[in-house]
Amino acid sequence: MNLLSLLTVLPRLPRLPSPQGLRTSSALIRATALDLAILVGHVLFYPTGLTPERRKATPGIEQDLDALPADVAALPTAQGDDRPPVVLLHGFIDNRSVFVLLRRSLARHGRRHLESLNYSPLTCDIRTAAELLGRHIEEICERTGHQRVDIVGHSLGGLIARYYVQCLGGDHRVRVLVTLGTPHGGTAVAPLASAHPIVRQMRAGSDFIEELRTPAPECRTHFVAFWSELDRVMVPVSTARVDHPDLDAENIRVTGIGHLALPVHPAVAARIRQVLDAPGGATLPDTTSPAGQPCAGTSFTGGTTVA
Repeated sequence: MNLLSLLTVLPRLPRLPSPQGLRTSSALIRATALDLAILVGHVLFYPTGLTPERRKATPGIEQDLDALPADVAALPTAQGDDRPPVVLLHGFIDNRSVFVLLRRSLARHGRRHLESLNYSPLTCDIRTAAELLGRHIEEICERTGHQRVDIVGHSLGGLIARYYVQCLGGDHRVRVLVTLGTPHGGTAVAPLASAHPIVRQMRAGSDFIEELRTPAPECRTHFVAFWSELDRVMVPVSTARVDHPDLDAENIRVTGIGHLALPVHPAVAARIRQVLDAPGGATLPDTTSPAGQPCAGTSFTGGTTVA
């Protein structure tokens, strides 16, 4: 139930395509219709993500994490799968239910260590949420025996994870950070939502966004940012790209889908699996979906490493 998406999609539906952009407008209409269908489905599934999953207690850490509404699957410790745990982090006014399909896809392909985090919808500061994420990741590493994790963050979730990695020393714990429609450069969408402090932090030019522009020498995390030219929550759409001279970043353009479809579309899920399974999280540029053929009108262009 992404409030920013709802505020963005509904008011723009009546707009008619311009004569110069019929093809783009047609794709936008299809992407908007898909986002609306996904929004309806997500509203139905939203209550299933309100309650935390059971987690395995860790002496000395469990009590500290009580301040953070979190869900951690009580999965086996590191046996039979030496790949890093995958942490899924949802977006603004959302919960773990947004990752039901992606989590199922990762599990079907052998991922045994999948962790979901619900941060409180009352959270008013991204920096505070990033600190709590760090505590959560420390607990995961201690419980599973892994030294590092991978993170997939949708929208605001990716921004929280980036701050943890870039500004709080989280790069020693996070091997790969995948962001889906995350406003790395700030977004100008939904001005009426600016009453919320976190929305103000997500604005271009905010103190928070400017802090992410500061030097980050020797950051060890590999960033992979998925962005779509039809994502109407990202204004401008290029804001969902990671553009920082110190970060090892790859930007992957997705075509044919909007903001809400990014964490649920099968072609995106397949490409995320490719990213996470590659040595060091690096992927090779291509011009198609992970299966080698476009999936449901979605294709990819080659990501670019920012040195």
